[in-house]
Amino acid sequence: MTVSRLVLVGMPGVGKTSVARAVAARWGCDVLDTDDLVALEVDQSVAHFLRTEGESAFRVIELAALEGALARDAVVATGGGVVTTPAARELLAGQITIWLDCDDAVILDRLDDVDRPLLGHDPENALALLRAERGGWYAEVSRARIDATGTIEAVVTLVVDAFDRVAP
Repeated sequence: MTVSRLVLVGMPGVGKTSVARAVAARWGCDVLDTDDLVALEVDQSVAHFLRTEGESAFRVIELAALEGALARDAVVATGGGVVTTPAARELLAGQITIWLDCDDAVILDRLDDVDRPLLGHDPENALALLRAERGGWYAEVSRARIDATGTIEAVVTLVVDAFDRVAP
């Protein structure tokens, strides 16, 4: 299969990175993760950078990482908050962007031991607030919304089917 670019957006912990890797493996193409690109740029983990430099500084570097990723033919997994930046939403709106979504309870289960500074000490409440803030933006930039509750293989099939429906 020839893919020019597929971008995955969604809440933190929904599975964007895992699904992007599996889709890229199925298609035999590159995969890029904007959080990984940021970590390479700042030479530290995203969690540490967020704690020491703050979210505003992170979003500036994340936007540059997104721009770089969108210049390549790849499956791109974005950070959950990429949609909070207007310039990023503008970039994403011109892409084949798919929104992965599932219930917060599923996300909390998946994030059990993952360090997510933006979720703080009350991840359940933080996820609800993030969903309220970001949900409209995910809808704005995406061409399809996929239920990411199932196994990675099942979600990959749904993503590939959605891509086939919405790709020009």
